[in-house]
Amino acid sequence: MAGSGGCLPLALLATVAGWVLALARGLLFLCSERCAWLLGAPCLRRAYHAWLAGAVVLGPLLHPLADPHAILANQRNFFSRTFVASAWGWTCILAGGFALLVSYGATGRALAPLRPLARLAVGTGLQLATAAAFGLVEELTGYCYAALPAGTLLPPLPDRPGCLAAGHRWRGSLPSRPSFLLTFCCLLLAEELAVFRRYLARGHPAGAALRLVFLLNVLLLALWNVLLLGTAVYGPAYGPQLVGAAAGTLAWYLTYQGWYRARWSPGRPGAGLFPKGEPRA
Repeated sequence: MAGSGGCLPLALLATVAGWVLALARGLLFLCSERCAWLLGAPCLRRAYHAWLAGAVVLGPLLHPLADPHAILANQRNFFSRTFVASAWGWTCILAGGFALLVSYGATGRALAPLRPLARLAVGTGLQLATAAAFGLVEELTGYCYAALPAGTLLPPLPDRPGCLAAGHRWRGSLPSRPSFLLTFCCLLLAEELAVFRRYLARGHPAGAALRLVFLLNVLLLALWNVLLLGTAVYGPAYGPQLVGAAAGTLAWYLTYQGWYRARWSPGRPGAGLFPKGEPRA
């Protein structure tokens, strides 16, 4: 009797654990199916592009109505320090992992993931080139100054490195790098994740691991949208944010809507994964 009494709670716990796992698996499959359908719908993707433009252009108009004590109002909040500065790194890790799983799952070829990796490599080059271009703009439009109790001193130092080395400050027109990063990462993730709808429609293997990675990418996309809106609403200047977002949009357009359509390119997401002539999902 004592032995059977001790086994009963264990059997009950095992049953409950099985129910919880089955429920979690069901929710994972349901959420991934719904998100894949939404992200793969062309009309909703066009609406998403309009949302991004509206968030950047009209977001600063909400500044007078925004809560000054909100977490995003502090430019040094946890999310900005942890995610925004390394937005490209987070995007590469999650989007790259998803693209690797989808490419191999759809083709079974070990070299299939080279295309998405090449797109991420191009994106990394764009990040470095844009950072250098933004720094050049700041230097060409700026001047050296030193704040003193009696007023502002303008030392005759024509370049930024010499100004900073002398202990002074440099003030120039610097486009918003966070706006550029978040805009480009949002557009890139929307493109890369849209292929999952076609992947599922063709019955390719989609286990719990792949679906979980996909949903992590969806959560990252949602986070980038929230942080982009927060940057637009609480950002210090409207012009630099608009220029940064425009640069991110231009980088996406030149690659995903331009060069990646050419034959000699890494190709758009889904290129080479699905046989030609099959109906789209």
